[in-house]
Amino acid sequence: MVNATGPAKLPEPLKRIIEARHHDPFEVLGRHEEDGRVIVRVFLPLAEQVRLVEADAWMQRIEGTDFFVWEGDAVALPKRYQIEWVDAAGERQLQYDPYCFPPLLGDLDLHLFGEGRHWHIYRVLGSHLAEVEGVRGVRFAVWAPNAERVSVVGDFNAWDGRTNPMRVRGSSGVWELFIPGLEPGGYYKYELRDRFTHIHLKIDPYAQCFQERPHTAGLIAMDSNYRWGDGDWMAARVKVNWQSRPMSIYEVHLGSWRRAPDGGFLDYRTLAHEIADYVKQMGFTHIELMPVTEHPLDASWGYQCTGYYAPTSRFGAPDDFRYFVDYCHQQGIGVLLDWVPAHFPKDAYALARFDGTALYEHEDPRLGEHKDWGTLIFNFGRNEVKNFLLASALYWLEEFHVDGLRVDAVASMLYLDYSRAAGEWIPNKYGGNENLEAVDFLRELNTITHEQFPGTLMIAEESTAWPAVSRPTYLGGLGFSMKWNMGWMHDTLAYMQKDPIYRHFHHDLLTFGLLYAFSENFVLPFSHDEVVHGKRSLLDKMPGDPWQRFASVRLLYTYMFAYPGKKLLFMGCEFAQGREWNFAGQLDWDLLERPQHQGVQRLLADLNQLYIKLPALHEVDFEAAGFEWIDCHDSSQSVLSFLRKDQSGKSWVAAIFNFTPVPRTNYRIGVPAPGFYREAINSDSEVYGGSNIGNQGGVTAEAVSWMGRPYSLLIALPPLAGLILVHEPQTQTSIAAKPIKANVLPLEAQAETQMTEAPRSDAD
Repeated sequence: MVNATGPAKLPEPLKRIIEARHHDPFEVLGRHEEDGRVIVRVFLPLAEQVRLVEADAWMQRIEGTDFFVWEGDAVALPKRYQIEWVDAAGERQLQYDPYCFPPLLGDLDLHLFGEGRHWHIYRVLGSHLAEVEGVRGVRFAVWAPNAERVSVVGDFNAWDGRTNPMRVRGSSGVWELFIPGLEPGGYYKYELRDRFTHIHLKIDPYAQCFQERPHTAGLIAMDSNYRWGDGDWMAARVKVNWQSRPMSIYEVHLGSWRRAPDGGFLDYRTLAHEIADYVKQMGFTHIELMPVTEHPLDASWGYQCTGYYAPTSRFGAPDDFRYFVDYCHQQGIGVLLDWVPAHFPKDAYALARFDGTALYEHEDPRLGEHKDWGTLIFNFGRNEVKNFLLASALYWLEEFHVDGLRVDAVASMLYLDYSRAAGEWIPNKYGGNENLEAVDFLRELNTITHEQFPGTLMIAEESTAWPAVSRPTYLGGLGFSMKWNMGWMHDTLAYMQKDPIYRHFHHDLLTFGLLYAFSENFVLPFSHDEVVHGKRSLLDKMPGDPWQRFASVRLLYTYMFAYPGKKLLFMGCEFAQGREWNFAGQLDWDLLERPQHQGVQRLLADLNQLYIKLPALHEVDFEAAGFEWIDCHDSSQSVLSFLRKDQSGKSWVAAIFNFTPVPRTNYRIGVPAPGFYREAINSDSEVYGGSNIGNQGGVTAEAVSWMGRPYSLLIALPPLAGLILVHEPQTQTSIAAKPIKANVLPLEAQAETQMTEAPRSDAD
């Protein structure tokens, strides 16, 4: 038997185990065989007695330590053996020794990860159920190349970092350990000792579920058994040409869309039914969720993420989120997610200085820190960091069936001097301000996601003049599917906030956007960023009395739906919420008891229906062939008019907008062909809360040349309103306007309304 001589004379490897600083505990612990003899060592700080079950022998404690050893004939003990131990309270525990199992991670997995090309690394790193030679347990793996020692800690080992140290896999920087007998659902973290002897308690970057805040531990091996029901949707998604399809996106923050009666959060499954049913009634085609990746602070709205592989536990478990997406798909609604690869928070328990060094970020703050946001920037040039992010994007597309990712803060990734003064940034190797590593990352991100999941969308929030953001990488572009049109949004809102009497001086704010409208595949966004931080709600941005403000919101939405580009609107804007968005509460749904708000909501539903129904409004959003000015020069009256055409060019609509509160009768515009032009949308209709000035359902073209066109329309142009006229080739002499019936609750059914010219009424 081993001579237990006490800690003072212990060999150095054993001392390193006791001091919790050994990089390869398997060198000391477990079963070691030589010349037919075997020695077994276990280190159990909580044990009083330890027995080898298969050898039916008690192990001897090394005096003054928590080491227990046994030495005997090799044939007496199999390679996989159990230990039974008794703690100070007399409770017995039986388990297989974690240190008698071989490495489980494959060399190919480690090689691909080191090259940054392991698209399913989340199946390797993290915690996962495993079975080794008939023994079930959990395999843990984490990347921490600069740590001196890494341990798995959790409620299964009293959070004691001495109990389950991991082995490092060569120069890969990956640590792993198989702990037999563990079941899914317990809590865990990693305890790391850095090379400066500091101890760090860190989350698992690859954990797929976390405790609900303020707690931060990961849940062990949360594998899914969810059975999907969206097969038809997924099959159709691959075949659809999304560029010629309507896309009207409803942006949602799950925590503040609606709350439970007690003020708490609704869960994913409840939200699935309430949001999807509402969105379907309103006619939106997609939901875009502000980040649901796990995040510690509600006030960050999810944009300071700590769990890149975990839906936030605020609203339920990962399978509950799968249900959310599945239900939306079965209702014919796509789901997009905000995803944040640009930066991450400095929280000490998360990614920041993960192994005691700047691992995921840059060491130099001129490269690795956003001072404005108090966050850190990913090191896109490090293969393992790049792989972490690429696999995260693929994870959401594969595991949760989401239809695309909206990539946040792309501009901050592209430029090394983003929001930095001179001397606060480092030029690239060519002396420029372009972040070459981030550009390469974005191109690889878009190439891989489109290859692996055809039909999904990658959308950039990018606010600069960087060229070809939404052009293929093989043409030199970044490869995004679409880009938010921030210039159009800023110019349009700047124009709408001006008093109408001054708008004729700023007509170019409306027309300038068409100079670049087809240089990218654009989304027109009125997002959450425009209704927070003192910017006021869309309704409150509008000048004038209450009637004018509501009319201006209706005009704004009509203009957006007629303008080329896909559409995005933040929740609450569809019924003209009067105050800024408050993430800590819910939307002001009680406003829908008021006719003005009902009218805006009904107009949005009608615009969505018309937008989906008419190919001219959505088929050619990204090419100049789908757009043609009627008149962009009438700045004196602040009137704008244009045509939208379908792919054939033979079907079109005319859109006319009066940006002043002055009704204009007998206003003539040129049109390309004879026929009847049906008034499909009039934002001044009384069913929307307007003054009901209109054109009795439509206008017949006259053979009067105007604006260089062979025919023209003489129309009544309502105040602060937009008209969408649908060309119908066969002449109709008289037709009553039939506003599209909105599929919206709780609005009451409206009778068919005859549009008549009437004086504008004041707001109540």
